[in-house]
Amino acid sequence: MVTVFGLRLSGTLKSVHMAELKDRAIPFSVTSIYYILTVYFLFQKKEFDPILWQVLSVITLAILVLTVITFFWKMSAHMTGMGGLLAAVLVLGLKFPNFQPLYPLLASLVLTGLVGTVRLYLNAHKPVELYVGLILGFSICFIGFSWIWA
Repeated sequence: MVTVFGLRLSGTLKSVHMAELKDRAIPFSVTSIYYILTVYFLFQKKEFDPILWQVLSVITLAILVLTVITFFWKMSAHMTGMGGLLAAVLVLGLKFPNFQPLYPLLASLVLTGLVGTVRLYLNAHKPVELYVGLILGFSICFIGFSWIWA
């Protein structure tokens, strides 16, 4: 957010809402670099549990794919994140028998619906942009988290 506000104050970014496709390229690219660097630094710290950098790597992959797509087409980053959340709850429920996923899954579904509804209400996206973001985030995170906890 500091970067986005800095870009806005410098005049590089028209609005923090990034309504136009061209406004999203620089902030998304910078965010991707931040995530890549964070994964790299966590990977270097051997005293941390490897699951930390592995999970963040999956999230970083979703952000990188989102960023590449953003150069050509506007897709919902909010719904990409919500798809990742749904995938995380589902994979935890499938891989860990002690984890009871019903209430977290219901809460995630309600939250996902609310986020999507608000994005449509604000005219920030078209429905297809929400659906593609949700499916992309869910797919990458479901496959990645399933691989981590295989």
